[in-house]
Amino acid sequence: MNLDDVRFNDDGLVCAVAQQHGSGEVLMVAWMDAEALRLTLETRQATYWSRSRKSLWRKGETSGHTQRVREVRLDCDGDTVLLVVDQTGAACHTGDHTCFDSRVLLADD
Repeated sequence: MNLDDVRFNDDGLVCAVAQQHGSGEVLMVAWMDAEALRLTLETRQATYWSRSRKSLWRKGETSGHTQRVREVRLDCDGDTVLLVVDQTGAACHTGDHTCFDSRVLLADD
């Protein structure tokens, strides 16, 4: 991936989707600035930009619920990155396995 191909929004951020390696389960959605993306690519540890704290945070830094990055893909428009990860512990700050565990809007029977 060429970082020049990433289309950051007006706030300097790009949407990042974390997906479990193997199962394809979507774990969470977060934001990255250029530095977070660079660190993620260099260290293979998912690093994001916290909009509320206005600072970088490495996933699992305090909780131990880490994401080892196996693959990073850029979507066709260049405005979303997909991180294929090995998740350790819960991905969601609520303690759920994914951020999409508890609120189903529509599902097949």
